[in-house]
Amino acid sequence: MRNRAAVVIVKDEQVCLIKRVVKDSVYYVFPGGGIEEGESPEEAAVREAYEELGLNVKVKECLAKVLFHGIQYYFEAEVLAGTFGTGHGEEYHSTSSERGSYTPCWIKLEDLANLDVRPDKIVRILLKLPSI
Repeated sequence: MRNRAAVVIVKDEQVCLIKRVVKDSVYYVFPGGGIEEGESPEEAAVREAYEELGLNVKVKECLAKVLFHGIQYYFEAEVLAGTFGTGHGEEYHSTSSERGSYTPCWIKLEDLANLDVRPDKIVRILLKLPSI
């Protein structure tokens, strides 16, 4: 089990997600990844935003901690600089078809409820819906 950190970036009524296509499955996740040894969750979230999105971000509050194969931290984040879509993380260079594809995208908040976004708990927080 590895702890992970992710960023939740909302701008102009849209949220930044990573579209994942693995075999016949399409779903969306929040940009993030594993916390490295000696790294805080906040530091990992900042690093992952740069690696996956090409963005320098400022981490704000932790919106949620989700238990799933370790602790997953979801931080509200603000974009400080960078060019969206210029990420250089290993997932973009992998030739393994088993990992599928990773595509950064902006999704309208109003469309979130109609998509398979993981984890659903963060979508419910963004849309201010009651927990299931």
